[in-house]
Amino acid sequence: MKQGKEIEHPESRFFAVLLAAAKLPGVRIQREAYLRSALARHCSEDEIRRAVEETPAAAGITVELLDKVANDSIRYETAKVSALSAAAGIPGILALPATVPADLAQYVGHMLRISQKLAYLYSWPDLFSGEGDDVDDATVGVLTLFFGVMFGTQSANVAVGKVAGMMSKQVAKKLPQKALTKGVIYPLVKKSAAYLGVQMTKQSFAKGVSKAIPVVGAVVSGGLTFATYLPMAKRLKKHLAGLPLVDPSHQVVDGEVVDGEVVEDDESFASVHADQHGADTDTDTAAVKPEDARS
Repeated sequence: MKQGKEIEHPESRFFAVLLAAAKLPGVRIQREAYLRSALARHCSEDEIRRAVEETPAAAGITVELLDKVANDSIRYETAKVSALSAAAGIPGILALPATVPADLAQYVGHMLRISQKLAYLYSWPDLFSGEGDDVDDATVGVLTLFFGVMFGTQSANVAVGKVAGMMSKQVAKKLPQKALTKGVIYPLVKKSAAYLGVQMTKQSFAKGVSKAIPVVGAVVSGGLTFATYLPMAKRLKKHLAGLPLVDPSHQVVDGEVVDGEVVEDDESFASVHADQHGADTDTDTAAVKPEDARS
């Protein structure tokens, strides 16, 4: 069956897990609520209002302050994802068929959470502004690239820089749809997704082994999650903090970025994304509890 074979491809597996995790409770971060809460102790009401209406950069908030706030969010998400991973390791080997997929889902969910938080602090637009559970194709593309940066892939670093450059030059507050879904950036999105799909398989195996022994597995699993999640989040923070979008001179206006050239002979992301809506990912999902507004 074509659909079954499609899901075996590393990039298809990654997209399926990403889309499933994006539907978990508490994964999507409300941009305005997060910025207001995160900046409340550090900025004036006028600065916060402008950060919400435009961007933190346009509000004149320094990168040094944004780094401090970002570190607070990274610590919060790291502690939370590590605790949940440890809890999943308590039952031991008998519960592996259920706990490993659930742990992978909540891990990806927390990668999505910190990606959104860091993006909003460093002046990226709202990634989940649409209604319903569907995820915009461009959003999936840019989140894939963020994950690639977290895993240390150079192609993802380059692609995220190009997307930021497009947005900065065009002073727009929407993602470049064409470039991310069928244009100049899309081949790098596919390349990152394929790499991430392979890494997820390896990580799932490692987490499964760590959970085999009850109680002890909890300590090992939680420690493994902490040791991987924290440096990945810091890697994304460092990269986003160095992009042109954090320049205080960057102003945003309503409108969409004018995309560059289109790669005609590459299949569009929309077709891959559409396949995922009907595919059975075989990934159990564990609810990610909503955090309070202070994270």
